[in-house]
Amino acid sequence: MADVERAAACYSRCMRVSRRSRKLFRALLPIPIAAGIATWLLLSGCGGALSGSASEDELGATTTVRVHYPATAIWLRGSSGPLRWSRGVAMKSAGADTFTYTSRSLKTRTEFKPLLADSSWSRGPDFAVDPGTTVDVWPRFQSDHGRVERIDDWWSPALHDHRPMWIYYPPSYAEQPGERFAVVYMHDGQNLFDAAFSFNGVTWRVQEAMDQGASDGSVREAIVVGIGNTADRIWEYTPSDGGYGGGGAGAYLDFVAGELKPQIDANLRTSADRLDTAMIGSSLGGLVSACAGIWHPEVFGLIGAMSPSTWWDGALIVGMVRLTSASAVKPARVYVDSGDSNDDWQNTAALAQAYRDVGWIAVEHVVGHGDTHTEAAWARRLPGALRFLLGPRAALP
Repeated sequence: MADVERAAACYSRCMRVSRRSRKLFRALLPIPIAAGIATWLLLSGCGGALSGSASEDELGATTTVRVHYPATAIWLRGSSGPLRWSRGVAMKSAGADTFTYTSRSLKTRTEFKPLLADSSWSRGPDFAVDPGTTVDVWPRFQSDHGRVERIDDWWSPALHDHRPMWIYYPPSYAEQPGERFAVVYMHDGQNLFDAAFSFNGVTWRVQEAMDQGASDGSVREAIVVGIGNTADRIWEYTPSDGGYGGGGAGAYLDFVAGELKPQIDANLRTSADRLDTAMIGSSLGGLVSACAGIWHPEVFGLIGAMSPSTWWDGALIVGMVRLTSASAVKPARVYVDSGDSNDDWQNTAALAQAYRDVGWIAVEHVVGHGDTHTEAAWARRLPGALRFLLGPRAALP
């Protein structure tokens, strides 16, 4: 009876017990006392382990931040919940240069930053995570600037020629040995980085555009491979004779897709996925980029045709794009632009419309007001093309 009396006393102290709970309590009394009392206490919450604490629903779903970086320790600071900007929280090591932070107390989208020694902040804008989600981030702490390497006399067995190559490595490449990067293949490599090699001494300022995108998070970091042109430029960049001795685009793109890209993927830390593989060019380089999206969409999922020579062979490329409407694989994203001053903008607008009409392609068409067919104009429009094709850095606020 002492156990029954203690149970009754507990019953009288529980303040908001429903009628159903009281009936359940009376029904449980004939059960062996210890089991009955334990069961009722569990159901009613009287004296239970969760008494006076938040419930599962009140705590919310688990939010997880995973930081990937080769360090012995990483701290985290943030804007809400248990995270504060004034003091860091030590993350838990999960091995393989990975650190984790979990919380069930975050109720709103939270900005955060990883730190080394709780004092050295990661570069670039804050990261962000939504309650109940998991984010993976690859911060950098050392630099906002990438580097460019020139390789002379790259030999192509398929084309039987030599050409120079320029390779841009993004800021995180040396600092994040576990990260893999998207790759942008660009034509007319001489005009991309170094004024000493470029046409009329004007470049596309590719490194500056990529570095700025990494610094402000507007463009995810990527490797850029600038493919030097040769004396056979017209032949390599055109899909048909066109009255100018063209028609070698098929062989040239086979070289890029079947010879150059496998070597880049084998020797650099790349993501070989087509959604991480872009091709961008201007003029005839824009024309051959459009051809890549038609003939090799399984390789190049991101296409940038800047001031493409759409006029070539009676605007042949517009019809070629339209014929892909029944294709099972198409480029995922296509950027098309031109200037509005002597830059074949009417045919280029028709090309952009052809991409829209075939469907299942995200298309951005830009007309640069006052822009002509020049490297300076392409340099101005390149950051926008990169933002559209590559997208921003992950987990931006």
